[in-house]
Amino acid sequence: MSTCPAKRSAEDAARLGLEPMQRLDVTAPKNTAELLAAMSKTAFTGRTLGEAVAVSEAMVRDGAWVVLTLSGAMTMAGLSLLAVEMIERGWVHCVVATGALVGHGLTEDIGMHHYKADPNIPDEAYLAARLNRVYDVIEPEYNLDQLAEHARELLGRLADSRSEPVGTHELLRFFGEQLPGRGVLQAAAQHQVPVIIPAFSDSELGLDFMVHRYARERQGQDYLRYDAFRDLVHYAELCQQQTREGRPLGIFTVGGGVPRNWAQQVAPYVDVLNGRLELELPVPRFRYGVRICPDPVHYGHLSGCTYSEGVSWGKFVPPAAGGRYAEVLLDATVGWPLIVRALLERSV
Repeated sequence: MSTCPAKRSAEDAARLGLEPMQRLDVTAPKNTAELLAAMSKTAFTGRTLGEAVAVSEAMVRDGAWVVLTLSGAMTMAGLSLLAVEMIERGWVHCVVATGALVGHGLTEDIGMHHYKADPNIPDEAYLAARLNRVYDVIEPEYNLDQLAEHARELLGRLADSRSEPVGTHELLRFFGEQLPGRGVLQAAAQHQVPVIIPAFSDSELGLDFMVHRYARERQGQDYLRYDAFRDLVHYAELCQQQTREGRPLGIFTVGGGVPRNWAQQVAPYVDVLNGRLELELPVPRFRYGVRICPDPVHYGHLSGCTYSEGVSWGKFVPPAAGGRYAEVLLDATVGWPLIVRALLERSV
């Protein structure tokens, strides 16, 4: 008797190693971690979010050296303590961010507030009141003026004590050592986690740096010099050190943009050094990756590109060789808190 086609298809699914899905019973999970584990057995974004928790947990438990890349308005959105938590718990060992994200976070660290934007208020009214809108959040210009005051004092002290140029990892470590309170830079300085801003001049903090430079020049004083390549060299050396020691590399990406691309280009950078200068440096490639970003691949930019594409550039270990990756096409203000909360509940 011939085998029923339906039965054959079920047998083929098992033979291919396909995992059966399960219906979601929202009354069964006792906490966020259990809910997301159950969602990983469903479909669509719910599945990828659940899988992202599993990859994140594996990355931490494997002792990976993890880079957290941040773009977008995450600090203005009130999520800076998520980064702080990840740093303090030893889940993150380097932060690569936009200057805007760091700067807007600092305004809260020095006691300023962000506000909910009112869609009934026209933007020209916000302009007249010197209230800067980022989507549905307001950053008063007063906040940035206060940040400039703090930055001027810290930059002056650093300029008086240092003659060689600085990279942002050195500048922000100094800021974190001097600033009060609990914030990203303070936690990073305390736990020896470098914070790097690749596109430093594209930010309010970068503008404050240049204003300070111009002011010092006009007064005939030595001014602080910035050298972006100090960040590249320092970051590459840290990644190579992990590779030499046999420690896996991981990347946890919130958004995309310059922070993601800059952090991921470390393998091509070392490849170029080796190939063009006939060196034999260890090439660091990421073994773990978690990306939370709503951008799809068909937009054609780096923010939406897949980890699979990164494999073709030599940035990532192929899945067949042990690479583990999860990509969640979701607003990070939703996905990031859920993943962090689940990891906390799993006592990672």
